[in-house]
Amino acid sequence: MADKLSGKTVIITGAAGDLGRAVALRLAGAGARLMLADGRDEALAALNDELGDGGASAERFSCNLEEKLSVNNLLAATHSAFGRIDILVNAERHPTPGAFIDLKPSEFDEVWDTNVRSVFVLSQAVAKKMIAQRQEDPDFQGAIVNLTSIAARRTVSALFAYSVSCAALDQLTRSMAASLAEHRIRVNGVALGSVMTASLRNALRDRAELRDEMIRVTPLGRIGEVEEAAHAVAYLASDEASFVTGQIIAVDGGRTVLDPLASPER
Repeated sequence: MADKLSGKTVIITGAAGDLGRAVALRLAGAGARLMLADGRDEALAALNDELGDGGASAERFSCNLEEKLSVNNLLAATHSAFGRIDILVNAERHPTPGAFIDLKPSEFDEVWDTNVRSVFVLSQAVAKKMIAQRQEDPDFQGAIVNLTSIAARRTVSALFAYSVSCAALDQLTRSMAASLAEHRIRVNGVALGSVMTASLRNALRDRAELRDEMIRVTPLGRIGEVEEAAHAVAYLASDEASFVTGQIIAVDGGRTVLDPLASPER
């Protein structure tokens, strides 16, 4: 997909995380110009330097996207650096553990604000910019890609708030797609499952048996890599997916196609 995104400007949130970094490297390889957004300054600066050393056009913006001023400043910084916004990748995720009966309202709010509310606020602001760009350029087409999880469909009681927020994010993705289609802005999601993110790596460190169990319930028989999720993001962001909107693509090795109850009896 070399140069498939040449000339396109992409905002990537959560860029300093392992998933955001993989997406940034993949989209840079496709020729995109990147605005990297995250609150983790040191990791963000390191990624920006890495991309610059590789010849990519990238800028960074340190922010907390739960603050309205940060959203406005991010958009202003992107327009100042590149003059336009073509693609938004919402890669910031908050998989905080906690069961329903023990979860504090403040903990639920924290997960909800990161996984749903901030995605809504930033996506709405970006969509308005895209709509304005289309008024100047009738051929303009935008794309928004949300990173979610199969936890939206495969409930894990120990990830109560995360499961609920991912289900909401999936519906937000579909609803945004329906609302923005007339403006030629596509909205899709990538749902991760059995992918080696930082949160999964930490879980495997605490529970050695989890790796074998996860491989057992994954039809492709292995744990995926964040780079494989980044490939799906790159596809949905590109014109190769020009007739795809409102879809949640599962990058999960086939986990969601299996019924957890193996017996044919019903």
